Amino acid sequence: MKSANEEPVKIKPQLKTFDLTMIVVGLVIGMGIFRVPTEVAQKAGIPLIFFAAWITGAVVSFIGALTFAEIGSRYPVAGGFYKIFSHCYHPAFAFMVNWIIVISNAAATAGVAIMGAEYIAPILLPSVSHAIAIQIITVSSIAILYLINMIGIRVSAKLLNGLMILKLSMLVLLISAVFFVKGEHAEEISVIQNQSSSDMWKAFALCFIPVFFTYGGYQQTMNFGNDIPNARRTMPRAIFYGITIVLIIYLAVNYSYYKVLGLGTLQHTTTLASDITGLMFGPIAYKLVSVIMFFSVMAYVNVSVMSNPRIYFAMAEDKVLPPIFKRLNNKTQVQEFALTLFCVFILLTLFFMASFQKILEYVMFFDSISLITAAAAIFILRYRAKKEGDPENIFKIKGYPYLPAFYILIYMAVNISVLYANPTAATWGFILFVSGLPLYYLIKFVLNKK
Repeated sequence: MKSANEEPVKIKPQLKTFDLTMIVVGLVIGMGIFRVPTEVAQKAGIPLIFFAAWITGAVVSFIGALTFAEIGSRYPVAGGFYKIFSHCYHPAFAFMVNWIIVISNAAATAGVAIMGAEYIAPILLPSVSHAIAIQIITVSSIAILYLINMIGIRVSAKLLNGLMILKLSMLVLLISAVFFVKGEHAEEISVIQNQSSSDMWKAFALCFIPVFFTYGGYQQTMNFGNDIPNARRTMPRAIFYGITIVLIIYLAVNYSYYKVLGLGTLQHTTTLASDITGLMFGPIAYKLVSVIMFFSVMAYVNVSVMSNPRIYFAMAEDKVLPPIFKRLNNKTQVQEFALTLFCVFILLTLFFMASFQKILEYVMFFDSISLITAAAAIFILRYRAKKEGDPENIFKIKGYPYLPAFYILIYMAVNISVLYANPTAATWGFILFVSGLPLYYLIKFVLNKK
């Protein structure tokens, strides 16, 4: 038997380069690539800006992933991305950031649900106004998923793996379209070729909002800093390979969108996968793919509905939210109050922002605040390491402090882009962020009184 004084077993680093590479790819490639290129095309106006934005997004994401990899290597704890704010700043600031992350995740889930509704609305409700049909389908889908989750049904790992296989298969199919479909519309794209250089820079900056939404997810690499042997060597390689794979896939599929549909058509369609498969295989394929995409998106939304209440649970365990947020139904093991509140946030987002583009701007304003402050933690951790010394076998980003500072400046540009594109989103986003401070102290006061 083990002695009582024996130290707890530490996590054994077992992830190899290939494992972490696939994790990076899986974290980044979501459902956005099937919808967001339309937003990028609208803002870019010309192919040069369109493709430059996607390449820039990959470079910035690579730098960001390396930055968060070092942070995770220096502070290897479960749920590191959420806990780094309290560790490096203050619990009140951590609450403020997590508060907007919770709202941002609800808005992002609403945006993805709209994406799925756009695919199936012409099939389910062809005679209803497009905007109304999308709202009916989206609200109904969220309500159904809410009831399913309240019953306690869980999406199996097989379904989630199937979703990843479906996404990658669909991307391969869309990329292959460039070889099978003659791009008759590709010449119709010189929309604003005579724009001034200042207008081009504005268009390029506005592309950051949808592009970085699509590249998001790599920040979770910081949660694997303690799972990798020889992190100094393995971490940068895996991140480089992973982001390179994502860039190749994204450039290939966007080139296919551009070549097959033309930038003019790409700017106005919201069902990219169905449009291209319809050109390849006819109207039956168009409808079939629309249904497949709808269910794929809803499975993705269901994962969000299942997982986000866990954030509330963690915050309640840290006593920054009331205990009701971690209360479970004994029979179903469902966080009924937390699940209900998260779905209410989704529905509120849908009623106040029925547009995918508007939701995108709110989400990126919230996310840019959390990413800027999380990335800035590298400077605090490095400063502390001068006094306490570096841990063993950690990964250090080359180009410090310039690359992390560049990453932070780019995301500041994203904030400014949202302010320029949608001042209302920026204003309300800032108000919601700041409101987290009095809310934190109010909750602490109430909990301490009990």
